[in-house]
Amino acid sequence: MVFGRGRKAKQEQPTDSAETQEATAEGSATETAGASGRAFNGPFDLSEIESQDGYVDLGALLIAPQEGLQLRLEVEEATQRVVAVTMDLEGSSLQLQAFAAPKSEGLWDDIREQIGQSVGSQGGQVEEVPGNFGTELLAKLPASSSDGSQGYRVARFIGVDGPRWFLRGVLGGEAAVDRTAAAGLEGLFRQIVVVRGENPMPPRDLLPLRLPKDNVAPAPAPAPGLEQPERGPEITQIG
Repeated sequence: MVFGRGRKAKQEQPTDSAETQEATAEGSATETAGASGRAFNGPFDLSEIESQDGYVDLGALLIAPQEGLQLRLEVEEATQRVVAVTMDLEGSSLQLQAFAAPKSEGLWDDIREQIGQSVGSQGGQVEEVPGNFGTELLAKLPASSSDGSQGYRVARFIGVDGPRWFLRGVLGGEAAVDRTAAAGLEGLFRQIVVVRGENPMPPRDLLPLRLPKDNVAPAPAPAPGLEQPERGPEITQIG
């Protein structure tokens, strides 16, 4: 696995009727099932794993290594803080960012709406589609090719709400348009562990990322037989 370093950027009163109690029970069961589904299938909260051994420790994110996987840490020039991690695998990419979230509700519904507005303001289009992690966004943004012709750049946004955190991924390359090509990166996304920490943070603040302790040198050259991936399009603002 190779590391790289890039740059960025009128309520009614409740009743005690049997119908109300039944509806409440059904709602609670649905919420529990949803939470259990994520907890069993990932991505995971730190409290849901037995050991951190074997993971690449990037602060707020623990990532399982895999043969052929390259990681790029995207650094904000003004502050020199790491603001995103990008996985490159088999010609596709997955950009990762983790955010603080409220205890009582998730962020993904609101964030999808904001992404749609942002893409629309750039002349692009978005479509909500079902995916392996729930509702996703398929975004098409205007882009110019190397010969000057106009086309579209496609990105798939996936999001998972966890306990006091939200994890967002942006798939690019073949993984954005081909579910089969996305399988490897989706599998890695499922294995991610989010380290929320105990410090209070405003919702939507980025959880702090950092270079791994055993890899503080500049980005090395790609391993033999592997081409250095090009920097993909980034859509990193969520509000």
